[in-house]
Amino acid sequence: MISDEAIIEGCKAGNRLMQKMLFQKYSSTMLGVCMRYSKDKQEAEDIMLEGFMHILDKISQFKKEGSFEGWMKRIMVNLAISNYRKNLKFYYTDNLTDFEFDSEIASPIDNLSIKEILSSLEKLPEGYRIIFNLFIIEGYTHHQIANKLAISIGTSKSQLSKARKAMQMLLLKKENLQ
Repeated sequence: MISDEAIIEGCKAGNRLMQKMLFQKYSSTMLGVCMRYSKDKQEAEDIMLEGFMHILDKISQFKKEGSFEGWMKRIMVNLAISNYRKNLKFYYTDNLTDFEFDSEIASPIDNLSIKEILSSLEKLPEGYRIIFNLFIIEGYTHHQIANKLAISIGTSKSQLSKARKAMQMLLLKKENLQ
């Protein structure tokens, strides 16, 4: 097994075999990251491939301050957000304000698999999903999200609240179907 450091050095030198090894080692993880921000698998694959091209182009800028995988994930998330902002006018989002949400309902997550939870996450409207991912999964603050998406902090907070409620509804539906 070749170390990440050897792969990184090989990629910096332009070694095609090392570039292939980097892709093989991390493509499934990075596709998973991109899927959380994309409307479908095709879009996620496009973002991931663009991300790997960007990674290989900028690999000499990796300063070994933190994990290499974290650095790559940050590139993928930033590209996914850029893609979302670029295509925002083409996305259709459902209006979920017609649903009644009960914040006192117990969380159904304990009874569901990760695959079922991710499947529900994919069903969220694009704006909700992006903010949910950035806040809950990536750990960004509302201020950082607002800056990345060029929205107000209040919009970020309100979209997160709606996303949580929508996820709750989707997960409860899944649990009731079982």
